[in-house]
Amino acid sequence: MQDSNSVGIVTPQYVHIDKTLKLKSGSVLTSYNLVYETYGTLNADRSNALLICHALSGNHHVAGVYADKPKSTGWWDNMVGPGKPIDTNKFFVIGVNNLGGCHGSTGPASIDARTGKHYGANFPIVTVEDWVETQAQLAEHLGIQQFAAVIGGSLGGMQALQWTLDYPDKVRHGLVIAAAAKLTAQNIAFNDVARQAILTDQDFYGGDYYSYNTLPRRGLRLARMLGHITYLSDHSMATKFGRDLRDGKFSFGYDVEFEIESYLRYQGDKFTDLFDANSYLLMTKALDYFDPANAYDGDLNAAFKAVKASFLVLSFTTDWRFSPERSRDIVKALLNNNINVSYGEITSAHGHDSFLMNDAYYHQLVQAYMNNIEV
Repeated sequence: MQDSNSVGIVTPQYVHIDKTLKLKSGSVLTSYNLVYETYGTLNADRSNALLICHALSGNHHVAGVYADKPKSTGWWDNMVGPGKPIDTNKFFVIGVNNLGGCHGSTGPASIDARTGKHYGANFPIVTVEDWVETQAQLAEHLGIQQFAAVIGGSLGGMQALQWTLDYPDKVRHGLVIAAAAKLTAQNIAFNDVARQAILTDQDFYGGDYYSYNTLPRRGLRLARMLGHITYLSDHSMATKFGRDLRDGKFSFGYDVEFEIESYLRYQGDKFTDLFDANSYLLMTKALDYFDPANAYDGDLNAAFKAVKASFLVLSFTTDWRFSPERSRDIVKALLNNNINVSYGEITSAHGHDSFLMNDAYYHQLVQAYMNNIEV
């Protein structure tokens, strides 16, 4: 049964940006493609446009379903739609697959026109700043001069934050959810272990596995399993799985015995059919590199000096990967610059995945803030 508040059937759109893009790494793309979706109606003065930025394994498909895939519900469908916290009766919502992704935008699995082969490992490293630049080009293509808000959770929240830094006059509100102004050493360590699982897979072939008609499934599977462990809280794991055994007894072997093992292996196997390993490497590197204070000798206050947007910053009590302390760092730096910011620290049992959950209080906070945005 379809959600009566769903945006309904949606269709991806494609744009070719025929403009040279100089990446932060120094590499250059002479042109690139982006895939995106829109929900709602752009008003006459184009003041109700809103951008949603996706997290590591997300994409442009934020809400609704595809006509030929009725179970293909968007990853934030519980948040976006008519009458929902991000109300498509009020806002024109845009979701875009980031450059370097694997769901239609130009990335490692795309064909490099110069060689006629997949980019593979030759696709350049991309950063959050690069993504913001490409999103700004998409906005220009759509005739949008300013976003009412830029919103994201996790890596998406970092993009929302970067928007307010790079284009202070082009975004009125930033919603930064379950994010951080930079990764901790522990987070960088988790990302490196995930990358090493992929890089050392015998089927990785230096990133050119496309030419060998294979995939580094084992490495990507392990990377995703590790990721899932960090996205969940100890409480949510205990509640869902505890120490439950699949067959009710020990088998005294190394195959699946505990339900949590079965869950992780299932998630890992499923992911290998949905995501490109080279894109996973790129996304985790973008996470590692994000640090707006770096250009200011580590001074986040100085980094936020030019910001003009108002903010809603949200964190979750059991999110140990992007802890509330990291969100409070952002809030403090914003307040030190006399920037208008609202902060919510939400009690939740779901760990980092809390920003995706259908939590009534969380959704009420977002909806209350969005209701006060003028368009």
